Amino acid sequence: MSGGRRRKSAVQNPEERTELKMSKRVRTRFAPSPTGYMHIGNLRTALYTYLIARKNGGDFILRIEDTDQERYVEGAVDVIYDTLKKAGLEWDEGPDVGGDYGPYIQSQRMGMFKEYALKLVESGDAYYCFCDKERLDEVRKIQEASHIAPMYDRHCRNLSKEEIQEKLDAGVPYVIRQKMPLEGTTTFHDEIYGDITVENSTLDDQILIKTDGMPTYNFANVVDDHTMGITHVVRGNEYLSSTPKYNLLYKAFGWEVPTYIHCAPVMKDQTTKLSKRNGDASFEDIVEKGYLPEAVVNFIALLGWVPKGEEEIFSLEELAKEFDVSGISKSPAIFDPVKLKAVNAAHIRRMSPESFLEHAEPYIRQTVKREDIDLEVLASVLQPRTELFNDIPEMVDFIDKLPEYDISMYRHKKMKTTEESSLEALKAVLPVLENVSEWNNENIHKALFDLIASMEVKNGYILWPVRTAVSGKQFTPGGAVELCEIIGKEESIARIKKGIEKLS
Repeated sequence: MSGGRRRKSAVQNPEERTELKMSKRVRTRFAPSPTGYMHIGNLRTALYTYLIARKNGGDFILRIEDTDQERYVEGAVDVIYDTLKKAGLEWDEGPDVGGDYGPYIQSQRMGMFKEYALKLVESGDAYYCFCDKERLDEVRKIQEASHIAPMYDRHCRNLSKEEIQEKLDAGVPYVIRQKMPLEGTTTFHDEIYGDITVENSTLDDQILIKTDGMPTYNFANVVDDHTMGITHVVRGNEYLSSTPKYNLLYKAFGWEVPTYIHCAPVMKDQTTKLSKRNGDASFEDIVEKGYLPEAVVNFIALLGWVPKGEEEIFSLEELAKEFDVSGISKSPAIFDPVKLKAVNAAHIRRMSPESFLEHAEPYIRQTVKREDIDLEVLASVLQPRTELFNDIPEMVDFIDKLPEYDISMYRHKKMKTTEESSLEALKAVLPVLENVSEWNNENIHKALFDLIASMEVKNGYILWPVRTAVSGKQFTPGGAVELCEIIGKEESIARIKKGIEKLS
């Protein structure tokens, strides 16, 4: 067999099956079509596939399924590579890195599929079908008119060897169809949905090889998975209905059936799937909005998977240790932008100060041009208050220039401040800050809090007016002390004077 491993028949006892699966090297694959867009649901499939391999010390394989030329988009393979790399999902085998089971691009594997199909014809598990499009259309019309589920009527299923040979000799176009059992049932096991049984009579004699000699997706998928030694298959639950057909192919060849993990879809809301058509964001789109790739990966993992403990924030390495298919839900997952932002914020908190500054600096510099600003100090103030890097420019745009603001901002119910009390506070603050010789957080803090103690007022009575005066903003990355330290003594004094002027 072409690059394949001959394996034993599937073990029916679930405990034995699990033991068997775990006793051999786990091999998983992600097999996207290059359509130019990495759907969040597709990336989740890739992630789960990757995590299963890493959890079990196995191999993660990338296979490009590019036989659907109508949907093929130039440059889409690079989109797949770039997305997976940004997500940290490094593959062990694939088109660009090679491996013992290649080629890893489906269009380069075309020669073998017909050979496999002909073996099924020889064994009686498949047959030649010579029906043309006109006849098939007519059959479908009759079935629809009779309210019968459309399926092939098996017209060519029982042709004699002589009839078949006569048509082949005459060059009549044909497809090769899978010969489904007409009676009984087919049962398969899914790790999420358990054992599923279908009536064989409901299974269509699906096409394996088309008239042009090309394999159908369903057939190529099975052959490729077997010849690449794939042990675990992760895909969307829309493939549940096709799985009995896959299993009958495995059985016909005498191949071991892989472990199936069928995942419910990722939804935009209760009724709408995420899709490019609806303008829903891809992984790249989300990262461009200022989200950390590792946070997005963490969030995607939680779309339909529940960790065993209380913790939900994981690095990719931590996910590989924690992930278990038993935590995958049967229910569709809702893409929650609020949770995505919360997960991103949690990852930002986890960053080292150096890493945060490295990420944040380009965003800071969009609005902060002053060279005398201590970026380390600014970053230390920003990090615990940043949810999204794209928010930073607006958070710090007051540093270079005090924005215009209304004096009503000085009024704060919780702080018990008014315009009048704020004027009093700023007048008291001005000489105190002017007397601070070494301008740093510690000295500014001491000066302001000594004033608060001497005036016997609440902290907010002093701090809110100072914060308002030096920032001109309702919401700031830090309090009065931090803001004064960041913008410097001269600018702080100047802005407090302007505040006094506005309030007078």
